[in-house]
Formats: sequence, structure tokens, C-alpha cells
Amino acid sequence: MNHYDVVIIGAGLLGCFAARNLARYNWNIAVFEKNSDVCTEVSKANTAIIYPGYDNKPGSLKARFCTQAMADYEKLCIDLGVRFKRNGSLMVAFGPRGERVLAEKYRQGLKNEVKHIHLLHTPEILKMEPLMNKSVTRGLYAETTATVNPWELGIAAYENAAANGVVFHFEKKVTAIQYNDGRYELSAGGHTYFTKAVINCAGLSGSEVSELINTPKFRLDFSIADYLLLDDSCEGHVNHIIMHEPEEKGRGATIVPTVDGNLLLGPAKIQTDNNTHFHTTREGCETVGKISKFVFPDLPLDSVIRSFATIRPAISMVDCKGNETGQRVHDLLIYETENPGFINLAGIRTPGLTCCEEIGRYVLHMLLDCLGNPGKNTEFRSTREAPVRFKSLSFDEQVSLAKTNPAYAKIVCRCRKVTEGEIRAAIHKIPGNVTPDGIKRRTGTNMGRCQGGFCTQRIMELIAEEQKTWKKESY
Repeated sequence: MNHYDVVIIGAGLLGCFAARNLARYNWNIAVFEKNSDVCTEVSKANTAIIYPGYDNKPGSLKARFCTQAMADYEKLCIDLGVRFKRNGSLMVAFGPRGERVLAEKYRQGLKNEVKHIHLLHTPEILKMEPLMNKSVTRGLYAETTATVNPWELGIAAYENAAANGVVFHFEKKVTAIQYNDGRYELSAGGHTYFTKAVINCAGLSGSEVSELINTPKFRLDFSIADYLLLDDSCEGHVNHIIMHEPEEKGRGATIVPTVDGNLLLGPAKIQTDNNTHFHTTREGCETVGKISKFVFPDLPLDSVIRSFATIRPAISMVDCKGNETGQRVHDLLIYETENPGFINLAGIRTPGLTCCEEIGRYVLHMLLDCLGNPGKNTEFRSTREAPVRFKSLSFDEQVSLAKTNPAYAKIVCRCRKVTEGEIRAAIHKIPGNVTPDGIKRRTGTNMGRCQGGFCTQRIMELIAEEQKTWKKESY
């Protein structure tokens, strides 16, 4: 099939959630992704925070979407079978400059109608976080702040969209777009496709995709953000999501107790001209460790098991010739171009994870205005069954499952207690080339203290077995 009503370019978080929301209506929808799996670029690595909305300028799309998202996020995760941890956040200050920032964010939060936010003094903060630096002077507590696993959420949205009839094309990069007689003609993977509307969710390549057919309007500037991940043996050292407002100019520490029990530290930001290399820097990792240790002096940095980086896009406006105007965009840039039915989602970074479902709904209404109402999909199902997570089951449930399927009695990843049954099931859910990385993002393998040193070989053998490319002699 090469004729669609809507084509979405990019299968990151935004593309998958746009697809999921558009599937509520009777359109033929396709998603084109240049990589072999979903959420493999900017969506795969971030601070994993679901923000309450006090950071955003009143009246902005960010403020509006954060407030709306926070009300429904836990239900969204329940519907999609995704883990959700609402442990609240503390933004902390250690002097007068930080205190002024916190007071302004508090006032801004009230304007944005953010619920359950409180300004705290030192004794209250230390009661909540006994191991924090005792020189803390002020805190902004937001009860509703939460965290999820970003790629777990993106994969869930993809599976739900696909189950509702959205067609995904992987390893098909869109290389040309033309508009003739009320429809778009796209070249991708050596084939031609036709559609009435295009949603550009290409992330780091957003400006390049837009300019395949549209007049230049924006450019993306990039920065690398470095993170450190601590072993789950550190669980309990930090109780809340911590955001540190430093006295000196620059970024403070962000410390997140993840849904897996690890501590995530970061980010340290460094400018880059490259939007393809997710490489860490020594300078960035050292900075993350230093500022995190300031906030929690006894933080066990000898328990770091992984460092990683993400690339963050920022938006600069340009004129029709592509020359920068000097104007920076600090809100979400979502607009219909001069070509009817071509919608750009550009530079969607923080709080993109928080807003992904709300952005999908917003794009849906834009498309209804563009194409008209085709009628609701009466067979749409908003829920997705969660994958088996053996580690989280009760002992009786583990025994029952292992009796039903002996593959669930065999632990492959000792660090995360991931079973052979979970890995075999995940292999059949990966849309393109099956790799240990794809298995990792679906099951949690390779994410423990040994970082795959014990389980990688067996995972590769299981992939080969399931794909019938390797005959098991003995094990």
C-alpha cells in the first residue's frame, strides 16, 4: 500500500504519540522512520521527569500542556502498561540568588495553576532528605512531579498505535517531498508514497525534513547533555527528584530516583555542531559528579555503572534565505506550513516527555481542521497489555508462570532478574533488526551493574534461536 491519508515522519516519542492519537479517527496512517526501531535518537535518553509546569512561562504551550498532562499522566501509564513513579520533586537553593529563583518559580506555578506546590525552609527539607547538604536554605516542593522510563513509554505508544491500525515503515528515510494536486508525494527507501497530510516529527532532522518542501523558517542548534547512572544499590539515598538552583551562573544538579531503583545524575550541557554522535565528554561527566556531590556530599559515585549522553535541539528562527534572525524560540514550535496539511513539530525538548500525549492531541485537532472529520474509529482501543516483568511479580506469581512456561524459570540477566521468557517475547516485538540494544530497551537487560558482561552472549544466542539462524548444540 502506498496511498495514505496521513504520513508521520519520525518514530520517536512525538511520532508514536501523534500516531496513537490520530488512530482514534478513520484515517489511513503511516509512520516512516529512518532507523530500525522506535525511539533510538533524542527520545532514548533524557532526564525522565514528568514536570508539574512551574518552569514554564504563563500562557505558553509548555505551561498549558504540562498542567493538562499532569492531571492524566498516571492513567495514561496504566492504560499503556508503563511503570510510573510519583515521588515528588524538590528544587533546592543554597543562597539568595537561588532563593529568588525559587520564589519566582513558585509565583509562576500559581499562575499556571500547578497544584500542590509549597515553599519549604531548611528543617522541612532535611526531614524529607536527611542526607542533603545541611547548608540548603530553601526548597520548592512539587508533590505531583513523577518519573517514567522514556523508551518504555515510547515503545508502548508505538505498540498501541500499531495495534490500532497504524502502519510503520522502518529503515525508510524520507529523501524528497513534492506537493501536487492536493496531495504529497514522498520518496522513501526507493519507493514513492502519496498522502493528504504530513506531520514532521523528525526530531534532530526536523529542519532538514521541513526544507525538503517548505521555505526555511527555523534551524536547530544542538548541545550534548551528559548523565551518570548509579547502581540500584543506591536506592533510598535520595527520596525525591532533586533539582538544584546554583548560586553561580550555569546548570545545577538534577538527581532522579528512577523507576528501576537507580539514581540518575545530570545533565551537564556542552554545545556541539554534530547531531548524530551521542558521545559523552570527560568534562561533562566530571561536572555532573561534582555538582551532585555538592547537593548530597555522601553520594556514592563509586557506584556509577554507566555514563551516557543525549543531544538536545534548540530553535533559532531564520529568514526565507536561511539566514538566522537572532530570534530564539523557547516554547514548543508546532505550526502548519505554507503547504496545506504539512505540520511541523520542531525542537521539542524539555518538557517533551511530559507533553507527548498532549502534543499528540493538539496535532489531532489541527489535522481535523485541515482534512475534516472522517468519523471516529469505533474499534480504537486505548489500552495495551503490559509485558511480563518477572522481577516485579510476587513469588507465587513467579512460580505459577514458570510452571506454565519453563522459559520464565531461567534467569538470563542476573542484575535485573530478566528471564529467558521475557527475552524471547521481546524478540518478536522488535520491528526491524533485532539487537541486544533493542532487547535492553524492552526488558532491562544490560542495564545492571555488570552492564551486560554476564548476559550478552546468551541474549545473542536467544536472538539467533528465535530467528532460526543458530542451532543450539548444548547449553
